[in-house]
Order: sequence, then C-alpha cells, then structure tokens
Amino acid sequence: MTQLQIGPHPVQPPVVLAPMAGITNAPFRTLCREFSGGKGLFVSEMITTRALVERDAKTMRLIHFDGTEKPRSIQLYGVDPVTVGKAVRMIVDEDLADHIDLNFGCPVPKVTRKGGGSALPYKRNLLRSILREAVGNAGSLPVTMKMRKGIDDDHITYLDAGRIAVEEGVTAIALHGRTAAQHYGGTADWEAIARLKEAVPEIPVLGNGDIWSADDAVRMMRETGCDGVVVGRGCLGRPWLFGDLVAAFDGDGGAPAAAPTLREVARVMVRHAELLGEWLESEERGVIDFRKHVAWYTKGFSIGSELRKKLAVTSSLAELDALLSGLDLDQAWPVGADGPRGRTSGRNRVVLPDGWLDDPYDCSGVGAEAELDTSGG
Repeated sequence: MTQLQIGPHPVQPPVVLAPMAGITNAPFRTLCREFSGGKGLFVSEMITTRALVERDAKTMRLIHFDGTEKPRSIQLYGVDPVTVGKAVRMIVDEDLADHIDLNFGCPVPKVTRKGGGSALPYKRNLLRSILREAVGNAGSLPVTMKMRKGIDDDHITYLDAGRIAVEEGVTAIALHGRTAAQHYGGTADWEAIARLKEAVPEIPVLGNGDIWSADDAVRMMRETGCDGVVVGRGCLGRPWLFGDLVAAFDGDGGAPAAAPTLREVARVMVRHAELLGEWLESEERGVIDFRKHVAWYTKGFSIGSELRKKLAVTSSLAELDALLSGLDLDQAWPVGADGPRGRTSGRNRVVLPDGWLDDPYDCSGVGAEAELDTSGG
C-alpha cells in the first residue's frame, strides 16, 4: 500500500484522528497514540483563528502538544481570510505546529449561521481567498482541508471545492461523505469520496464517515481508491481502534487482536480520566470532563441502569475505580457493540446567514465580525 504523505510527513498507516470538539484534546490524543504505537496522525480540537490571534487562554491550552506528538497537527476554523492568514503566520513564526488543517466540515448551527464550517465552500471566492491566505502564510508547513459534500442535496460543493483547493496549493483533502443537512444521520456516501479522488488525482484524498472498525477502513480504501481514512465517531469510547487500524494496515496478515473484556475497558477508562485530570490540573475536573465518555465506553455491556447513572456523575478517580470494580468485569466484548456512536440525527435544516444561497460567488457580506471567538467547537 502506498504510504500517505502530508507534505514532508509520512503517515503510516494512512489513518487520521478527526478533530472533535471536547474530545480530541491532548489526553485523548495521547491515549489513541499509545494504542497505535505513535503511528498515524492525530489532530487537535477545532481552533478558531480569531481566538488564536487574540491569544485566548483556553485556546492557548488547546494548542499545547507534548514532546511525543509528532507531527503536531492543528485544525483551524475561520471565515475571514485576513484573520486566517494572521493565525497561520502566528503558528509558523512561533513554531506552534507542523501541520495545519482547515475546517470546512462542521455542521453545527453556531458555526454555519456565521457562514463557517460546511456552509463556507458554497461561497467559492471566499473559499479560494481563505485557502490562498493560509497557504501563502504557511511557509513550509503543509495545509490540508476537511469538508463535506455540500450544504444539502441541492447545494453540492465538494467537487468545485476540491479543484479550488488544488489550484491554491492545498496538500490533501478529507471528505466526509455527508451534507451539512445530514449532520451524522443516514449512511455516508463513499461513492462521493471515489468521485473526488478521480477529480483531484494530484493530491491525496482521505475518506471520512461510517468507519466503525478496522475492516471498514480497509474496505473504504479498497472501494473508493482514497489515500487514507479519517476516523471520528468510530473511536468514541474505542481508542484501541487505532491499534486495530495499525494491525490491519501494517500487520502480517495474522489474526486481529481480541476484542477487550470489560476489565480491559475499565482499565482504559480510568487511564483516560487520569490523563484528563493531569491536563486540567485537577482530578475532579478531569473526572467530570470524562463523564461524557462513560456511555461510549460501556455501550453494549450488561450494566444496570442505576450503576450507569452513578458512573455518569462521578467526581473522583477513587469513586470511578470503585464503581467499575463492582461490575462483572469478566464480560466479553458485547455482540453488536460496534457501530454508530455519538450524534446520529439527520436531515436538519442548515442555519445560514441571510441570503447566503443567493449567489455562490458573492462574499461581500462576510468579514472579521463573522469569526467565532472561542475554540473547541
């Protein structure tokens, strides 16, 4: 299999952790890298360019990488080309990262109502201006982008956006095979990934959507011809998926690793909460932040409703460990536990700025005031 190359950085296996708000912080990236043996590419949470330029305290913490993260990968969100250019120049001048990804895929209303995320590629000239500023200020750093098929089935943008990206010097493109209106519902359109790969053969194309197992990743690459995969919701409560991916792509064809028992899952849960506490400099804050992960880790296991409720309100590592120790830890991996996790709602109305769809080339109403001021989604 051809090695994925992101600028000067080889990515083998060709697997990327998708940026996810409140999820892909430094502790989760550490956990995923531990399972992968450091192989793959692990991207930060979404960083807003305005917050970065203004040195917002939360944002500066989110862009911290420890010494083992190589390459350091930041995903930026921005709507104003000038602000995006300043943020990229700051990253270069202060050596904050080795790779910059641009977010044109987020479907949440607070982003799209500003014309950002998955709404932005509809404005072709605005997309071109942002890419030109980013690439022009990036120096030797590779700039990639992540996008969706379009706003909805009547406003498909990914092929136009792919050609613009190539023309402006983007290094690689990741496509989530859904529209913004689909959010995370329905089935990802892998055929669109194949069409994008045919349309932009000059650069790597990565596929995203409905990768719940290593077998799914291998099948996506085989069916679409894409150069790599981006894994998002499939690793929620499953950081060991990256170990499975390494085995699938780099292995010798031997039997895959056995699925973990609940005992092994519990051990990972405590480790995850510990890492969060160290990062937040507070055990209690770390365990509280971990609560959102409990349902993903325990999906499919036989755990009473009362115990689930208690696990979801823990506030110390001792409490978390004690509750987990009281479970039937010898339970095998549940049948049917793999599959959709996280947000699955679909066919939502996409919230857009007034008149956004009137002209796909006019971007006169978009400027610095449309920038979000907080990072992390």
